[in-house]
Amino acid sequence: MPAKLSVNLNAIAMLRNRRDLPWPNVAHLGRIALQSGASGLTVHPRPDERHIRFSDLPVLRALIDDEFPTAEFNIEGYPSEEFLALCEATEPEQVTLVPDDPSQATSDHGWDLHAHQEFLKRVVGRLRGRGMRVSLFVDGDGRAEPMRLAKTTGTDRVELYTGPYGGCFDDPDAAQREVERLGQTADAAKAEGLDVNAGHDLTVANLPLLAKCIPHLAEVSIGHGLTADALEYGMAETVRRFCRACGQAI
Repeated sequence: MPAKLSVNLNAIAMLRNRRDLPWPNVAHLGRIALQSGASGLTVHPRPDERHIRFSDLPVLRALIDDEFPTAEFNIEGYPSEEFLALCEATEPEQVTLVPDDPSQATSDHGWDLHAHQEFLKRVVGRLRGRGMRVSLFVDGDGRAEPMRLAKTTGTDRVELYTGPYGGCFDDPDAAQREVERLGQTADAAKAEGLDVNAGHDLTVANLPLLAKCIPHLAEVSIGHGLTADALEYGMAETVRRFCRACGQAI
């Protein structure tokens, strides 16, 4: 089955936040994305609210519940007490835990699962106890041991950090090496019984090779590249293009 597409709305929210005005309307563009074939919406509410605002969460929750009941809401972020409270109040279908420092511009590495194993066990247990699926952001470096450690936390999924692969847009040989590492990591996760998501710097151009190397890929979360394409093609056509790049018949 082709990977599902979750549209990350953070870049749209960042553009809105440049002015004290209600446009671009984050929920409306989320609606267009879901109408056009996306399977879900992703947000990453950071403590300074520089992208998605905390007040966006109930609006997007209501959009999915009222108009797209089969879609999923994915909230990602560092599991501070404030973040966990937001998740418990919003009840997303999936929570993706990332090891971001609040000052980071974007997620750029996976969890150190040796150092944070016990912490993540507690957090994963808390979220799963409230009925939320949990995914851990991990490096796609081809190693099997981190996937064994991820399994011990009780997580349902891992999300492969695909930034190094996306960064090889002008070097096909390097891209092939990176995607092979991602495939090895995905196979190790599958062997542990974990489902596999992926995200960061994915594009229409590099998605097909990723999907080929990880045929059991469950979901991709895409924001920056998708938003950039939407400036050229519009949100509806961009979502359809990304869905087709995932192998969906749209």
